[in-house]
Amino acid sequence: MIGQLREGPLHRDLKLLLAGPGDAFEVKVGGYVIDLVRADGELVEVQTGSFSPLRAKLDALLDGHRMRIVHPIPAQRRILRVDEHGEILSTRPSPKKPKATTIFEGLVSFPTLLSHPNLTIEVLLCREDHIRKPEPVRGRRYLRDPGERRLLEVLERIELTGPGDAAALLPAIESPFTTRELAKAMKVPLPLAQKAAACLRALEVFEPAGMRGRAPLHTIRRS
Repeated sequence: MIGQLREGPLHRDLKLLLAGPGDAFEVKVGGYVIDLVRADGELVEVQTGSFSPLRAKLDALLDGHRMRIVHPIPAQRRILRVDEHGEILSTRPSPKKPKATTIFEGLVSFPTLLSHPNLTIEVLLCREDHIRKPEPVRGRRYLRDPGERRLLEVLERIELTGPGDAAALLPAIESPFTTRELAKAMKVPLPLAQKAAACLRALEVFEPAGMRGRAPLHTIRRS
């Protein structure tokens, strides 16, 4: 089947979870292979990594088709180390607990497309197992093990259909604010807050509000 060779278990399981009666997998539309075409015509792309590879597909198809990007976020994750026979060597919970705001990591690739009436982005907060090989040996060369993500459960589903939905992911914050203050309010690293700010500026949710020293200030546009 088209695309099956590079398909990981998380991607496969999410397609099966999302499919309904009359839906079709791996359908060619306008020269592009679509993960799932629903019976009502909606094109569904399951994107477990960066959104950048979707740019050409969206540019080509979005004006003529309703499209949905489904992005899983591992809100709860166990890390399992296994040997070459698949025997579990160790299990531990991941200290990282990303939230729905992690979607800004992907959305920053094309933030203004969220204003397009044909695009929906669906965030899935998931419980996952992350399967990895035994710890690699640190030496002159350190080979990172990307592992394999396996879906256990979808905990929550959040749809983004416009700038207002993206803005609703943020906590309350007093204006004006810097991106460092935004990061503190979001309880996320500064780079993610910077990407969120970039997205929301592009979507005209944030407006410039001068400077505080060398730090640009933002305020939230009132509708």
